Amino acid sequence: MSAYPPPPDIIDGRVAWIFGDDFDIDLVVGVSNIKSYDPDHLRSVCMQAYDPTFVDRVGPGDIIVGGRNFGYGHPHYPPMVALRNAGITAIVAESFSPGFWRGETFNGMPLITIPGVSSAVTLNEPISLDWREARLRSAGGTDLVGHPPNPRTVAIIEAGGSYELLLAEHSPAQQGLTQ
Repeated sequence: MSAYPPPPDIIDGRVAWIFGDDFDIDLVVGVSNIKSYDPDHLRSVCMQAYDPTFVDRVGPGDIIVGGRNFGYGHPHYPPMVALRNAGITAIVAESFSPGFWRGETFNGMPLITIPGVSSAVTLNEPISLDWREARLRSAGGTDLVGHPPNPRTVAIIEAGGSYELLLAEHSPAQQGLTQ
């Protein structure tokens, strides 16, 4: 169940980090922390192996960029809890591991596939992402278009996750059962 609001139509932020191909999402918090669900602890260990200042410099609207097969490995939720609580609003990658894509999309995180993105942007570069159209524009002049999410995926993200969408679709008001 997602406790995060849906993203804005256009996400304005910066490139918070760029990962290469076959990135194992568990490494965001370290394998020793993948069973923790304490948001404060996860925030304290988020990206420590890569950049100890990460959580202090990341802000709402920032995105993670990845290469091919982003999220490879076991799709544990704590790494994404840590990234979301740090301010990450979307992930743009050349492709996603299917298990990771399914799990995080169903939690309401925009995971947008844009071929060539990992070599087209730079760390800390200001960006604008229209996640519905899979269009990323950078301050450096990059304009990339990827594969837009299908209508059901858009509905899941707009609802804040699949659980929230199912509740809305099956509420008494939705089914015309109000008195």
